[in-house]
Amino acid sequence: MQTIGLKRIMAGLAVAVAFAFLIWFAWPQPVAVDMAEIVRGPMEVTVEDTGRTRVRHVYTVSAPIAGKVLRTPRYVGDEVAADETIVAAMQPMAPAFLDARTRDELQAALVAAEAAIELAEHEIHRIEAAHDFAQNELRRAEELARRGVISAKTLDKARFDAETGNAALSSAKAQLDVRRSERTSVMVRLGDPLAVAASDDSDWRIELRAPVSGRVLRIVQESEAVVQAGTPLIEIGDPADLEVVADLLSTDAVQIEPGAAVRIDGWGGTPVRGRVARIDPAGFTKISTLGIEEQRVRTVIDFVDPPEAWSRLGHDFHVVVHVTAWSAEEAVTVPVAALFRKGDNWAVYAVRDGRARLTPVDIGRRNNRVAEVRSGLEAGDRVVLHPSDRVEEGTAVAERVIR
Repeated sequence: MQTIGLKRIMAGLAVAVAFAFLIWFAWPQPVAVDMAEIVRGPMEVTVEDTGRTRVRHVYTVSAPIAGKVLRTPRYVGDEVAADETIVAAMQPMAPAFLDARTRDELQAALVAAEAAIELAEHEIHRIEAAHDFAQNELRRAEELARRGVISAKTLDKARFDAETGNAALSSAKAQLDVRRSERTSVMVRLGDPLAVAASDDSDWRIELRAPVSGRVLRIVQESEAVVQAGTPLIEIGDPADLEVVADLLSTDAVQIEPGAAVRIDGWGGTPVRGRVARIDPAGFTKISTLGIEEQRVRTVIDFVDPPEAWSRLGHDFHVVVHVTAWSAEEAVTVPVAALFRKGDNWAVYAVRDGRARLTPVDIGRRNNRVAEVRSGLEAGDRVVLHPSDRVEEGTAVAERVIR
């Protein structure tokens, strides 16, 4: 009997253990989730975008006239002194080649010039003969006048003829010089352009000097070439006088004001501080890398930190700017990873007594990490991050342990 009783006790105990195991196995286990704590502290909302540095005042040296610019003696980075350093030199350019019609016209003009010279020479011979005759007549009239044979009027007429002939001879010689100059002009225009260029005096040139002291930032025209008036040749500026230019989205630009604090990083060095100096009043259309038209607003940022902090930056360097649009010293914040939409409102799963509780929240400002909580949560509360579809109202949750 004792043996039978013992067996019954052992069987009952085994059934109880099995039943307890089945209950434990069927009992729902807490869902492992990531959690975060609601905190109170400083918060800021920033507008982030890429930008570039630029020298505040860039001076472009351009060709004052059309001509041949020589190879520049300067290199990028060279120091230049105002009104002293030669940054470019120019010489007259070679004449252009003549087309067939122009050449025929000039050859005809050359024949006409030769004929005009011959005509002028014959005219000089005629005037010289008349001048010699007038001089002889004047000498005879003067002799006869001493004898009293002719009147004073006749003597004056002889003198007038002699002076008129002398003037006509001088005029004819001047006319001959004009015709010869016209022939020379036509012959030069008919000359070989390459031969004319080779015969130019190499010392006949103009030198362009630096308008300000600084460094060469960019050489637009490095090699020798023929340029037109106004062609940019070289850019000069002071690399220590830098500013940052960022083309912000117009929807972001309206959130910031001049004087807003800026954090500048993404340039390869430690972050530096800046300040918004100017926001342009007009926007412009820019095509994004995805081919989307965007309205952008140019924003100029000054450096606040001393030059030693950003001395390795130069002209047209890439940077990332974080412009402060709003900030608060004491704000209750919740990670944006805990937020989700519930109808038209925001909500979170707050963890209370080991269970997830659906909690509506009123959200204010937010950035890419946290959001300002106006109501619904308090500092010290814990919320579920990235809640999955396994988390519902009342679900038992436990914080995931990362091993």
